Amino acid sequence: MIVVVDHGLGNLRSVAMKFARLKVEAAVSADPAAILGADKLVLPGVGSFDAAMGNLRAAGLVAALNEAVLERKIPILGICLGMQLFTRGSEEGSLPGLGWIDGDTRKLVPLPGGERLRVPHVGWNTLTAREGSPLFSGIAPGERYYFVHSYAVFCDDPEQVAAETTYGPTFASAVRRGNIYGAQFHPEKSHHHGLAMLENFTRLAD
Repeated sequence: MIVVVDHGLGNLRSVAMKFARLKVEAAVSADPAAILGADKLVLPGVGSFDAAMGNLRAAGLVAALNEAVLERKIPILGICLGMQLFTRGSEEGSLPGLGWIDGDTRKLVPLPGGERLRVPHVGWNTLTAREGSPLFSGIAPGERYYFVHSYAVFCDDPEQVAAETTYGPTFASAVRRGNIYGAQFHPEKSHHHGLAMLENFTRLAD
């Protein structure tokens, strides 16, 4: 079963419903035992970095997630804020992140001398996926995905960048480190190619 981690922020049930469309069982839960017993995990999120990390800590979920992901190697997909929580921390707040990805979450700002940016970045944009990225298997290059964010992930290690998108700066629109996957865009709002990406996640080997 896929467990959508409930930290009290974001469109948790809409993500679970997309898996139901794929005829994959998914449950929303804040129970550490359910997290440790999952076949795969999804960490969505909409809202502030500190609020999400604070909720995870208060619910006792950080230890469960670390055991599930780092020790048991259960595949996990972070979506939007959920992917940002994988980093060391965010300019948006002061709490440390999970630290699973070697990078930081920073506010989107225009490049020096570049055009003014409208922030948050809202709407459809393309990405460039790394060759062999399993999340994008079978999806044609140049497809558009739906983004809503003011902060973005910038990785120290380019090997952990599964896809890039440019909006002012070029940022990681998807990450991958072993069994840890993330998408800055919202696959649940990205129509058929977003659904295809979620289906690819369900097919990952444990």
